[in-house]
Amino acid sequence: MNIVTTLTELRFARTNLAEPVGIVPTMGYLHDGHLSLVRQARSDCAGVIVSIFVNPTQFGPQEDLEAYPRDLARDIDLLANEGVDLVWTPTVEVMYPEGFQTWVTVEEMTSRLEGSQRPGHFRGVATVVTKLFNATGPHRAYFGQKDAQQAAVIRRMVQDLNMPIQIVVCPIVREEDGLAMSSRNVYLSAVERQSATVLYRALQAAKGAYEQGERSADKLRQVMQATLEESPLARTQYVSCADPEKLQELEWVDERALLSMAVYFGKTRLIDNLLLP
Repeated sequence: MNIVTTLTELRFARTNLAEPVGIVPTMGYLHDGHLSLVRQARSDCAGVIVSIFVNPTQFGPQEDLEAYPRDLARDIDLLANEGVDLVWTPTVEVMYPEGFQTWVTVEEMTSRLEGSQRPGHFRGVATVVTKLFNATGPHRAYFGQKDAQQAAVIRRMVQDLNMPIQIVVCPIVREEDGLAMSSRNVYLSAVERQSATVLYRALQAAKGAYEQGERSADKLRQVMQATLEESPLARTQYVSCADPEKLQELEWVDERALLSMAVYFGKTRLIDNLLLP
């Protein structure tokens, strides 16, 4: 496995990769959710690149950039065990050189859900992913369904900018009790960790209502909210029943719907989602 930092090193290493090439963009502190993406890339592609970069431009001023968990040595060991060919660990100076002033913005669909709560977040995501794609030249890129809006935004960006890249979205990987795997789970106290399982229960409650014939999006949102309120530690930021591609809130679920939510447990903000049907 080749580990590189600079663009010069990356470009040289990229020329030696067998094609097709898949990339798994990450911010490190890897867990089984990340590794499921790596395994899918390894299955699909002759060459696999993983990037590890905690992107400062997608964090707001009051968010957890400095505290975001990092363990590069552990990440490298995990990726070596998965047979990754190339790991790129750029610095902030590599990604955002002095005088940087060019941004990629996906307009309408980033104003909702996460975008409404985290101004500027998706501008940072779209810009850094564009830079990762430009630098590595992948044929496929792998993202997790847990960040459903991110995946939808990147699909839109790739389509709009005519990037010759297939976006592959892989299922959420969950703990045995249903909690979606996330690097931020390490912030939770033992009591908060137990309480956080209410996210999955809320999604399952709405899914159950849908399977029993409920098609009112407002009623499905109410089911999720009521379930979340069963946990005194859960502070709901939003619950949503939206179109999976456009991310507009629905009135009725005629075809598909994305159930999603953002909830605080103490200082830790967690998101989760589920696709209907």
